Amino acid sequence: MSLYRIVYKIEVLAHSPIHQEPLSLKDIAYEITEGHCSGQFLDTTVEKVSKERMSELLIAQGSDPSFLLGEEAEESQ
Repeated sequence: MSLYRIVYKIEVLAHSPIHQEPLSLKDIAYEITEGHCSGQFLDTTVEKVSKERMSELLIAQGSDPSFLLGEEAEESQ
């Protein structure tokens, strides 16, 4: 199984900051497509990662590593 970390950089232009807390990707998409903001993708980075690194990244996001790694994550911890 191949695992990837994908980072998208998005620029948003607006009259004022978006004050929704927490701000979700859905909120940003809405503001760009239906709201009063303009936006575009500036950059995309794709990085192949190991199971161990993916586990670290998932934990840092507050997700259970078994979400993407299944039983393999539980065995490696």
